[in-house]
Order: sequence, then structure tokens, then C-alpha cells
Amino acid sequence: MDFIHRTTEEIARDLLGVKVQFDDGEQTYAGYIVETEAYLGDVDQAAHTYNGRNTPRVQSMYKDGGTIYAHVMHTHLLINFVTQPAGTAQGVLIRALEPETITEQMKKNRNGKDGIDLTNGPGKWTRAFNMTIALDGFKLNEGPLKIDTKQRRYPVDIVESPRIGIPNKGEWTHKPLRFTVEGNPYVSRMRKSEMKPAQETWKS
Repeated sequence: MDFIHRTTEEIARDLLGVKVQFDDGEQTYAGYIVETEAYLGDVDQAAHTYNGRNTPRVQSMYKDGGTIYAHVMHTHLLINFVTQPAGTAQGVLIRALEPETITEQMKKNRNGKDGIDLTNGPGKWTRAFNMTIALDGFKLNEGPLKIDTKQRRYPVDIVESPRIGIPNKGEWTHKPLRFTVEGNPYVSRMRKSEMKPAQETWKS
């Protein structure tokens, strides 16, 4: 997948339906991306690299597109895919996945949670997949976290909306930089009235 020669918004849309695989050394977890958010670097008041902020914690954001930026927020591990050439510091947060198969180990990793609650949030799916912050700085497909753009799915429809949990950031609070698979029940904060059977949200 091209993480450099397209806009970050285009990449965030195109990641919907891409298959993610993670090998924790004991087993492989897999799922399809259903929710992303784009973060646009030094101009984006919600980005960790706003105004050119460059601390040891965000070093991975300044690497080439296709690098993993992993960070912890409120005890939750969040996974971002860096976009654009090195030094640009833009990226896409992977907010939610539809599991390929729900396993007993995933339920254990989530302390007994089951169903859509296993992976319908940015800290939920990383816990279900037993990920650690050691992923920070790896390139996709060169370590234990891989994406498969051939065995992928394609959304029937994509919804654009403001990002989650971005208060008091002026115009950046309201910009439609969140992309979701319309109706997919694994999208975070999805109202039950808007949920469809997961299989109906993908093109056949």
C-alpha cells in the first residue's frame, strides 16, 4: 500500500477493509479495519505533532510512511500508521476492527468480553490482539504487525464524520477526518439503530 504519494485522508479511507494480522509469538490474530482517523501533522491542532512538536515520544511519526506509531493513552495502547515522507509527521489512527475469527484467547485478553465489544475501539482491539508498545517504530510487514491488501474487503459505503474526543480544537474539532464502514457493528460508538449485519456492510 502506498503510504507516501497520496493524501492522508485518502489513505485513511483506503485502509477501511484492509486485513490486519499480528503475531504475538504464540498465535496470529486477524481482522478487517472498519474505522480510521486522519491526523494532519503540524497544522492539525489534534495531532501529537502539531506546530512541529518533536519529542522522544513521537519520534516514529517523523519516519517514512508505513511506519507504526504506537503510544499509550489512559492505559490504552493506540496504533497509528505513519503517512507521507519522513519529516511530515502525519498518520492514521486505527480505531476499530472486525475480527476475522473471534477466538477464546481474544476473549481472555479482553477479560471475558465478547462480541462487538472485543474490538470496537482503539484500545480494545489492540488488547484483544495482545499488542505491546514494542511495535512503535517498526515498519508495517517487516515485524509482527502486517497488513494484507490483497485478501481485503471493500466497504459498501463510507461515512465521514468529526474525530472522536477532540474538544476545544477550533475548526479541527469539526473537520470530517474520521472514516467508518457504514453500518458495521464493530465501529466505535455505533448506535444500535444504525447497525447492520456485518456481512452486509462489505461488497460481495
